[in-house]
Amino acid sequence: MRGKFMMSKLTSIAAISLALWTTTACQRMEPVAGAAPPADAIFADEFNDATLDRTRWNVEGPDFWVNNEQQAYIDSPETIAILPAGSVPGADDGVLALRPVFREGFVTPSGRVADFVSGRINTQGKFDFTYGTAAARIKMPDATGVWPAFWMLGYGEWPGAGETDIMEYVGEKDWTGVAMHGPGYSGETPLVNKYFFDDGTDVTDWHVYSVDWSPTALVFRVDGRAIYRVTRAMVEHYGEWVYDRPQYMILNFALGGAYPYKTNGIQTPYEGMPQATVDRIRRDEVAMYVDWVRVTGSENSR
Repeated sequence: MRGKFMMSKLTSIAAISLALWTTTACQRMEPVAGAAPPADAIFADEFNDATLDRTRWNVEGPDFWVNNEQQAYIDSPETIAILPAGSVPGADDGVLALRPVFREGFVTPSGRVADFVSGRINTQGKFDFTYGTAAARIKMPDATGVWPAFWMLGYGEWPGAGETDIMEYVGEKDWTGVAMHGPGYSGETPLVNKYFFDDGTDVTDWHVYSVDWSPTALVFRVDGRAIYRVTRAMVEHYGEWVYDRPQYMILNFALGGAYPYKTNGIQTPYEGMPQATVDRIRRDEVAMYVDWVRVTGSENSR
């Protein structure tokens, strides 16, 4: 995806203990519909309030733009809403909805013109952590060229601050991607993997996307199943290990741009996004639903 983040080193004994903790944490947190947050969660938003909890989340505005994405982010209930229990089948209770909206000729404060607006939220400055398990239960649309994601950034200049992409989706409903970006392994990073769903399920079903983060490795999971492991040695083959400092969480719904285009090759009417998806957005048929976000951490979290 795109990027931005600091912390102290552990002794080898503490590192081993924390690695063992991380393994069991994912078992504790293997989440199912209807399950309450674990008792040792250091962050949990079930999205059951009437509106977005601004003590936990910031909302990105239209000045933010990367990767030739086709949307402008705005702070509006059109694009970021909490839906009540019963609104989305299969959800525990309330649901966060991030929606792209067709808004032809929308002009941002910087003068950029976009034909779509959408939603992006983050926990920067309100919640971050170092080591632990971050998980979200998410349902996505079958729509070519959309680019919703659940990911984390470190503080500082990208890519030196570090980026952890827990889930990226570019509109091919049989797979999602994970990746890590940092100094020497950013952009077309070698630390990337695709997860292809089993027959009978795809991104339009509810799934839990998570990462277990320890001082020596990151293990990405879908529904508790390990799909990719990146060790410190793997990272240091390409550049500096910057995963010993806090990162904050991000949920966003982008449209088109670099990653979808490199996947599907679509050039018109928008880079990476076909007319069929535009039509569905105009009919309000496209959204990313988030049932909850939870983090189980360690003594090094904050």
